[in-house]
Amino acid sequence: MTQHDNDAERQLLGRIAGMIDEEKKLRDRLANRSADRSADQARLARLEEQLDQCWDLLRQRRARVEAHQDPDGARVRPPSQVEGYLG
Repeated sequence: MTQHDNDAERQLLGRIAGMIDEEKKLRDRLANRSADRSADQARLARLEEQLDQCWDLLRQRRARVEAHQDPDGARVRPPSQVEGYLG
């Protein structure tokens, strides 16, 4: 794995961590009913889709590295293809 690959993975993991933090905050707000529920629910649904896509992209990148292929060849797939994927 090259330095570029490590940097790209670190960036992706950082984005995932940020989204997980936001997801936790949204879930807390929804549980405490301390905000606009419909807006928070819509944001949470979109965030969950984006997280599924990011996790899928990370898996693709790692699989490509293991197969001695360019990890930059991994592509973000549509939510319908990765939604609810359990890895």
